[in-house]
Amino acid sequence: MPALILDGKSLAKQTENQLKQRVERLRESTGKTPVLATILVGNDPASETYVKMKGNACQRVGMESLRIVLPKNINTEELLDKIRELNDNPNVHGILLQHPVPRHIDERKAFEAIDLRKDVDGVTCLGFGRMSMGQEAYGSATPAGIISLLKHYEIPLAGKHAVVVGRSAILGKPMAMMLLAEDCTVTICHSKTNNLPDLIRQADILIGAVGKPEFIKTSWIKKGAVVVDAGYHPGGVGDIEKEGLDSIASAFTPVPGGVGPMTINTLIRQTVESGEKVL
Repeated sequence: MPALILDGKSLAKQTENQLKQRVERLRESTGKTPVLATILVGNDPASETYVKMKGNACQRVGMESLRIVLPKNINTEELLDKIRELNDNPNVHGILLQHPVPRHIDERKAFEAIDLRKDVDGVTCLGFGRMSMGQEAYGSATPAGIISLLKHYEIPLAGKHAVVVGRSAILGKPMAMMLLAEDCTVTICHSKTNNLPDLIRQADILIGAVGKPEFIKTSWIKKGAVVVDAGYHPGGVGDIEKEGLDSIASAFTPVPGGVGPMTINTLIRQTVESGEKVL
């Protein structure tokens, strides 16, 4: 039987149609729509592209996007002032600080300045803690999008051994907590883990989130595993080797078209949810 392709692009499109209806209901009942504020510091081409994609997604569902571009030489306090201004703006329902910011800026301090009620990208420590404890919070967009994708395709999670390769604050760590909440047994690995191939071979569900192109080899993967590649690198490759993957995995995400569209989709969905709470 051929491997199931976990098509995030098609699911995102389907979900956008539902979000469009929710936004329209808000507009009809309140005369307003949810607003996502995106903050871009500097002029990194990749970051500019990502911010544009998020703005386009807002437009597709009928939301408004407030695009804020700040010079790369601003300091941390100036960025914090802008975030506080957006926190205090009742017409803004979600705030996204595009990662990464220039190295001289304290990115974590900037993330922590975002009001929890508007942290629709799930980047604050408080949001992570609440999510980990099963309390209401907006999940980090990429791992939350992955969970949505797995559930849509009815991938069994309870009791499965999930191996997450990566430990970043906005991907690997929240991914592990979300899988744990779905009753998986979770192992967190990273690029310095000893005997990494042996651990990956134990995975019923493998999440590649290490940030290195094709770092995880197909030969390390157990036959029948569900494989999710959260990486994206120039040339359209992910963190997991593509060659032969479709003959080993029972299901896998394509790169591109798998995880990426679900990240943006989750960001938009959580902004709509934020708007629905206050409009």
